[in-house]
Amino acid sequence: MEYKDYYKTLGVEKNANADEIKKAYRKLAKRYHPDKNPGDKSSEEKFKEITEANEVLSDPEKRKKYDTLGSNWKQYQNTGNERGYNSYSNQRNYNVPPEFENLFGGAGFSDFFESFFGGNINAQRKGNTFRRGRKGKDYEAILNISLEDANAGVEREISVDGKKLRVKITPGIQEGKKLRLKNQGAEGIGGGERGDLYLTIQIEKHPVFERRNDDLYYSMPIDLYTAVLGGKKQIKTLEGKIINIDIPKETDNGKTLRLKGLGMQKSDGSKGKGDLFVTISVNIPKNLSSKEIKLFNELSELRK
Repeated sequence: MEYKDYYKTLGVEKNANADEIKKAYRKLAKRYHPDKNPGDKSSEEKFKEITEANEVLSDPEKRKKYDTLGSNWKQYQNTGNERGYNSYSNQRNYNVPPEFENLFGGAGFSDFFESFFGGNINAQRKGNTFRRGRKGKDYEAILNISLEDANAGVEREISVDGKKLRVKITPGIQEGKKLRLKNQGAEGIGGGERGDLYLTIQIEKHPVFERRNDDLYYSMPIDLYTAVLGGKKQIKTLEGKIINIDIPKETDNGKTLRLKGLGMQKSDGSKGKGDLFVTISVNIPKNLSSKEIKLFNELSELRK
C-alpha cells in the first residue's frame, strides 16, 4: 500500500480550514461526477479518491489522526499501537455529503484508508441510519430509428428485464446521441441503487435523402431537354409534402439548388429547420433514333 496525500488530492494546503476543504471537494466532485463522465473509468477513480480524501480531512478526529501518523503510518501499523492505530479500527461514522452518498456507489475506500480507520463503506449513523451497497451495472443498447422519426420526434416502447419503458425521442435528434434512463440498468448489490440504461441513437439510411447536420441533400435526375430549356419538377419532402421546383434553362449537370427551411428540424431545440439542397443530375438520352441523331447533328452545326 502506498501513502495517500489527501491534501494533494484535494489541492489544498495542510493548514487549510474546513471551509476551504469543503469548497475544494465540492468543486472537484462536480468535475469528476459519474453523471458528467459516463463510462469514464479514470474520472470514476478520481471521484473515489477525492471522496476518500474529503472523508478524512473533513472529520476533525480523522484529520488529527492522519496528520499525527503522516508518512510514518506504516510504523504505527506494524507496531499495532492500540492508541495510535487500532483505536480507530471500529470507527464507522463516514461523513460523505448527503448529495453524494448514492453517487459513490459503495465501491469502497482504499486499503490505506481501511488500515487507518477500519470498517468499510457500509455505515450506520445514530438517528440517521443508512446502508449503502454497490450500484448495479449499467446497460448499453442501440436504438434504431428512421430519418422521419429523427426529424419529427417520436416515442418508442422498449422492454428491459421484462419491464416496458417509453423512450421519448426529441425532434431533430442527431446520430450517435446517447440517452440516459436513470436506474433502468441492472439491480444493485447489497441494497445499492440500480444501474442506468444508455441508449445510443442510430438513424437508418434513407433511400432518398442524405442528412448532414440539420440539412438534407437530394439528387434529382432530369432529362437533357429540361436542363436545356428549363421546366418544373416535383419532389416529395421528408415530411411527405409535394412541392414544385423550377429548373432554370441551361442548367448544368451537378448544379445545386437550395430550398430554405425544408431540411431537418434543428437539433438545438429551436423551432427552425435546416435547408434542403437539390443537386441536378442530367440524364443523357440513350438509343437515339436516326431522326434524333440528325437533329443533334444539325444543332451541333449551328453551334459552330
